[in-house]
Order: sequence, then structure tokens, then C-alpha cells
Amino acid sequence: MSELAFAIAGVRPERFAAVPTLAFGLRISETSGADIHSILLRCQIRIEPHRRRYSHEEEGRLVEQFGAVPRWSETLKPFLWTHVSAIVPALSGSIEFQLQVPCTYDFEVTAAKYFHALDEGEIPMLLLFSGTVFAKGENGLRVSQVPWSKEIAYRLPLSVWREMADLYFPNSGWLRLRRDTLNELMKFKARHHLVSWDDVVEALLKREEAAARI
Repeated sequence: MSELAFAIAGVRPERFAAVPTLAFGLRISETSGADIHSILLRCQIRIEPHRRRYSHEEEGRLVEQFGAVPRWSETLKPFLWTHVSAIVPALSGSIEFQLQVPCTYDFEVTAAKYFHALDEGEIPMLLLFSGTVFAKGENGLRVSQVPWSKEIAYRLPLSVWREMADLYFPNSGWLRLRRDTLNELMKFKARHHLVSWDDVVEALLKREEAAARI
């Protein structure tokens, strides 16, 4: 039976992907001496927010997700970020493989909202592996499973996430609206001859500030 060990060599933004993507340098080692033809690899990535400290400003931005800080002992729990699958090519000994992890900047998605709330530091995460291993056997191909016990704790630098976000969404964010709300905003935009959506939001904010001063 094949004996596999996993490690993360580093992570970088994928500069030319069709969607925002982080490339995890996944080092896979086979320690029993078996020749691996390929691995159908699955990976579940979980965020572990309880494994880092937060500034006062970060705590305020995370209230929507985790509630008031006194409740964090109950609410600050691991949550799923994403699932990814990949086909790992043949290896004998070890290989460093780029595990492509598509990302979103949609603030309706819990992970993106959590990342955006942080100012600095690292994002604690846990990568859990499973899948099917195809290796050379005495009578042909030998098939085995990646044990569920294979996992890696990793701390993703927030700066890497920010670099990726700036590559695909420079100096901007993403906000989803109901269709009827968007239609009303489009009418407001046309009625006031505004050029961009930033102009629309700024005009509405200035209107609200003026009303508050009355």
C-alpha cells in the first residue's frame, strides 16, 4: 500500500486564470518506495478562525458573522471554505504539484466576507485530503484510497489573498443586489446623469448625510 505525506511549499496568486485563483504548492511524497501512476485527489479546505487573534477593528467587522465578542467562545468555529479536485501526475519519491483553488470576492460568501474583515496577519486553515491512488503493483495496477487522516494545518498570509484580489478586482469589491433594487438604482443613475456605480453610491450617501444634518 502506498504511503503518502503532504506538505504545503507555498502559495501564490495565479495571474492568468479565468477566475480569481490561488495556486497552492502542494508537495506530495511517497515514502514506501512505490511508483505512483496518478492520484485522483480531493481536498476540503476549512477556515479555523479561533486559531488567531483579532484587533478591535477586526472584531467590529466580524460581528455579523460571529456575533458579539463575548459570545465568540461559542460562535468562533471552523467553517468550510471550498472543495477542490485535481489529477496528480506520476511520481516516484515526491512531486510538487500546483493545487488550483478558485476564489470569490462575493461578500455574500462567508469566507470572502471573513477575509475582507481582516487587516493583517494570517488565515488559519486546515486542508483535508481524500481520493484514489493508482500505483504499480506486482500484477499490474494497484488501486488504494488516500486515508481520511491525511490533513495539513496551514496559515495563509493575508497579503497573498489581498494580492490575488487586487489582480482581479483592483481597488474594488463586489456587492450583490436584488434585481428590483438594481433596477431602481439604474433609474436613479440615468435620472441624475451619473457615470459610474461609485457615483451612484456616493450621491446616495451624500443625500443621507445631508438629511441627517437637518
